[in-house]
Amino acid sequence: MGVIPVRELLLLNISGPDKSGLTAQLSSILARYNVRILDIGQEVIHDQLSLGMLVEVPSEFQSAPVLKDLLFTVHTLGLSISFTPITDEAYEHWVGEQGKPRHLLTLLAREIKAEQIARVTSTIAEHNLNIDTINRLSGRIPLGKRLAENTKACIEFSLRGAIVNEDRFREQMLAITDDLGIDIAFQEDNIYRRNRRLVVFDMDSTLITSEVIDELAIEAGSGEKVAEITEQAMRGEIDFTESLQMRVSTLKGLDESVLQKVAKRLQLTEGAETLFYNLHNLGFKTAIISGGFTYFGHYLQKKLTIDYVYANTLEIEGGKLTGKVLGEVVDGKRKAALLEHIAREEKISLDQTIAVGDGANDLPMLGKAGLGIAFRAKPIVKESAKQAISTLGLDAILYLMGFRDRESLKKRKG
Repeated sequence: MGVIPVRELLLLNISGPDKSGLTAQLSSILARYNVRILDIGQEVIHDQLSLGMLVEVPSEFQSAPVLKDLLFTVHTLGLSISFTPITDEAYEHWVGEQGKPRHLLTLLAREIKAEQIARVTSTIAEHNLNIDTINRLSGRIPLGKRLAENTKACIEFSLRGAIVNEDRFREQMLAITDDLGIDIAFQEDNIYRRNRRLVVFDMDSTLITSEVIDELAIEAGSGEKVAEITEQAMRGEIDFTESLQMRVSTLKGLDESVLQKVAKRLQLTEGAETLFYNLHNLGFKTAIISGGFTYFGHYLQKKLTIDYVYANTLEIEGGKLTGKVLGEVVDGKRKAALLEHIAREEKISLDQTIAVGDGANDLPMLGKAGLGIAFRAKPIVKESAKQAISTLGLDAILYLMGFRDRESLKKRKG
C-alpha cells in the first residue's frame, strides 16, 4: 500500500487596523505554497479588520513554513493572527451544514440598542438557529446627531437551520417588537429576495396618512359616524363592501369640487417619495390597489409616477356625489385578484411581488404576494401578516428587499 498524502486544514483568524492591500499581501503568501482556500470572510468595523480563512495546505508542503511567513508579515503590518487546526471530521460536518434552510431576520428601529440585539439573538439561540452573518443595512449616524423622527436603523441577520416551531418563534418575536417598540421581519433567504419586480400598495393609511372617506365625510358633516364605521371595517368587524356603501351614502349631495379640495391636503406617508424614486430607478412596476377612490388614486399616480391604479369610482351626477359607487367594489377578494391580474400582465410570478397594506381587507392581497407587509397596521392585521413595519417609514421596505442605504438613491428634489 502507498502512503496517503497528509494535508493540513487550518482556520486562520486575522485582526487589526485595516489598510489598503492587506488581503492581497496575505493571500500572496498562501499562493506561494499553493494553498487552497476552502472558505473566506472579511468585515471591517470602524477601520478594524476581521479576516477569516479556512485553508488546506497541500501535502507537499508543511504548515510550519507557511505559518512562519504569515506571522512575520502580520507582525510587520501591526496585525494579530491565530491558527486553529481543523480535523477532517469537523470539516465534513461543516460541509454537511450547507443543505440546511436559510432565513433572514431584519431588525428595524429608530436606533439600535444592546437590549434589542440581546432579546433577538437569545430567541434565535433558543430555536437552535445559527447566525452566519450580521450586517448593518442602514447608514452611519454622526455621533453628535440627535435622534430625529425620521432616523432609520437596520441590522440583518443571516440564519441557518430548520425551525421546529415557527409559530412559537414568530409569537416570541412579535412580543419583542411590542415590548421594545421595534420591527422584526423574518423571511426565507431565496432567489426571489432580490428579484422582486412589482410592488402594490393600499392607499388610505398606507401611501397617505389619512382615510379619504373620513376626509370627505368631514366636508359632508358626517365625520364622526363615518370614522366609526371605518375603524370597524379596518378591524374586520364589518364586511368591507357593506361598510363602504354605508359610508359613501352619507356623502350624497356633496359638491364634486370638494374632491380636489381634499386631494390637495392629503399627506404622503413618511418615506413614500424616497421609496418610489428608488423603485422606479431600479425598474420596478408599482400599483395602487385600494378600497378607496379612483379620483385620489389618480392624483397620487401623477405625484409618484405609479403604473397602475385600481380603486372604487364615486358616482357623480350634475356635479354632485350621488352617495353610490359604480361597478365592482374593490374589497379584499378583489384586491388579491387584481394583484394576480397585474402579475400576469407583467409576466412575472407572484413570488416576485410585494404587497403593502394596513387593513383587514388587505390580508388576502398580503397573503397572495411573495412578500406581504402589514404597514402601521391594525393589531389583527399585524398578527396575521408574515411581515410588519410599524416604527419606520415606507422606505424601510427597501431593507426587507436587501438594499443598503448606500445603494439607495436620494429622494427627488422639487
